[in-house]
Amino acid sequence: MRDVQVTAQGARIRWVEMPGDPGRATRVYLHGLGASAAPYFAASAAHPALAGHRSLLVDLLGFGISDRPIDFGYTMEDHADAVATALEAAAVRKADVVGHSMGGAVAVLLAARHPHLVGRLVLVDATLDPVPAVHGAPGASGIAAYTEEEFLTEGWRQVRENVGPHWWSTMRLAGRVAL
Repeated sequence: MRDVQVTAQGARIRWVEMPGDPGRATRVYLHGLGASAAPYFAASAAHPALAGHRSLLVDLLGFGISDRPIDFGYTMEDHADAVATALEAAAVRKADVVGHSMGGAVAVLLAARHPHLVGRLVLVDATLDPVPAVHGAPGASGIAAYTEEEFLTEGWRQVRENVGPHWWSTMRLAGRVAL
């Protein structure tokens, strides 16, 4: 596991790094809302058809093994800039960035704001368009239906019931402010 401080207050972003051929592009994997990179991407990164690249399985701030600061903005731009700091610390340039769901939105902003870090984008079910908030819906739409106060006090329990045990297994590791 590697990490780097990404906020002035000391919050650290962390990633699992899989070694690979230094002559090949580094692959960076960014997870979706309520997820963690290693459980979702390790099998793909290690698959024989994709292996051989240095791979960074990054957990965004608020998720997985990264810190959960309550004073971080948690906008997609904030996440993109934090990932950029991590990639700079890992000496990454022109990476193949794979973004799933919310990680896809972060990946697009990473490429736009820090083009020297991104060589290619692979977007998997990327959240690129606003989704109407719907009470009781699983995932981002259901979370967005609550005010922050409603979600933090009681709404997270309903989301837990709606997303099911597989997604909740990583979502329960996320900071509620990050969700």
